[in-house]
Amino acid sequence: MHAYRQGWWLQMAVNLPVTVLLEPRFLASLRAILARHDGAGSLTFEITESLFLSDYERLSAVLGEIRQMGVGFSIDDFGTGHSSLSRLRKLPVSELKIDRSFVMDMEKNKDDLVIVESTIELAHNLGLEVVAEGVESEQALAQLMHLGCDLVQGFHVGRPMPADAAETFIRTAGYKIPSARSEAACTGNSAA
Repeated sequence: MHAYRQGWWLQMAVNLPVTVLLEPRFLASLRAILARHDGAGSLTFEITESLFLSDYERLSAVLGEIRQMGVGFSIDDFGTGHSSLSRLRKLPVSELKIDRSFVMDMEKNKDDLVIVESTIELAHNLGLEVVAEGVESEQALAQLMHLGCDLVQGFHVGRPMPADAAETFIRTAGYKIPSARSEAACTGNSAA
């Protein structure tokens, strides 16, 4: 996709295992890639809660260096792993992704709804954005919007597709796509 040439400012999220983050050559490789492609402000690494079981001090230092490069971090599948709230508040993350297992059943399961609502409130109180995974109905989307969820992903919004199909989808779906880095930063709007 030629989003950059189209003038679109799109966010891209990449799943990244903690083992890769702690690889000694990773930081130098990332710096080189970001310098070549000017993509730091549009890149978010998704890391799972298993990071809380890692060498926390070393990991925290690496995450801090990467944040200084302009790359964001999202805790993926939040609520299913080994979260430590004391560590969460210290890590330089910018986003929590609520696991689909809570989102998909929140319309029928009061406990899941409470977990989703509480997670959104917790994240916002920590200054984080919230992404809800597994949005597969208009009702779920409406409920998440009502709860103040920032972003959603799921089959209701769009299914996985090749780059050329994604470009057509973006043009025709009616979503607002920021046209510049400053607009994305000001509005918080992003699309992937």
